Amino acid sequence: MSNLQVNDWNHVHYALAVARAGTLSGAAEQLGVSHSTVLRRVDTLEKSLCTRLFYRHARGYVPTEAGRKLMRAAESMQAQLNTLVGSVHGADEQLSGTLVVGVGPGLLGPVVPLLQCFQRRHPGVKLELDTDAGFPFRRRGEAHVGIRLRAKPDMPDCVVQSVTPLRYSLYASPEYLREKGSFDSLERIDHHRFIGLSRGAAADPPAQWVDRWVPERQIALRCSSADQFPDAVRAGFGIAPLGLWQAGGDDRLCRLLLPPNDWVTDLWLFTHRDMCDTRRVRALCSFIGERLQRGR
Repeated sequence: MSNLQVNDWNHVHYALAVARAGTLSGAAEQLGVSHSTVLRRVDTLEKSLCTRLFYRHARGYVPTEAGRKLMRAAESMQAQLNTLVGSVHGADEQLSGTLVVGVGPGLLGPVVPLLQCFQRRHPGVKLELDTDAGFPFRRRGEAHVGIRLRAKPDMPDCVVQSVTPLRYSLYASPEYLREKGSFDSLERIDHHRFIGLSRGAAADPPAQWVDRWVPERQIALRCSSADQFPDAVRAGFGIAPLGLWQAGGDDRLCRLLLPPNDWVTDLWLFTHRDMCDTRRVRALCSFIGERLQRGR
């Protein structure tokens, strides 16, 4: 049996079925293949080993001494394989291990509390936060979820999921409103200060509205990222567009208007195609989608 090659082990599987069933037809039925396929596999294995494995009788196939030795070895290997499969089956389905989450500009503030809630629910998952705008899948086999606003990700081998569109309104601090008075219309912006994005920064529809309609003299502060807007509003610099999910539950951020219908932006979750079916990736994507939908 020293001539047995790796490619022959599939033939051994067929021979083992013949030894168990006692006939070619019985083995073929168990394996779900044709009678001729089983015969061809057994013949090929015997030629490879240069020995006869079965006595052919009218009533069926009986293993020779060499056949019995090979079948005992095959039975042992099959048992070990079954044990191995049982030990690893579902291992990746456990909510444990590392999950790298890439967060795009403007999302760090609202996403971090969501990740904290997710980890409280699944303490076995170790989270790593990646703020690299490119969100590379850095290591092969790494479970990595990216979260991005606006443009749909188009990276190779990437599975993309659209989440509920995010809505925005204008917000100010209580101190600012006591100083400058109420604000109740996009057409009545006189005497108010605003917060905008730096020139060239990627802008959502509400930030674009600020750039288009608010005179430069009324822009009190420009930020390089929308992540900085909430702190700037709390500090009293002026009025800024915030996502409803950014400001929810914070009494230092006062919503000034109902969300305009066209102040929305797309939100995308994405991961590598090799990782999209792992349970921890599915769980995080579902959790984020549910929480954002609830916070609309």
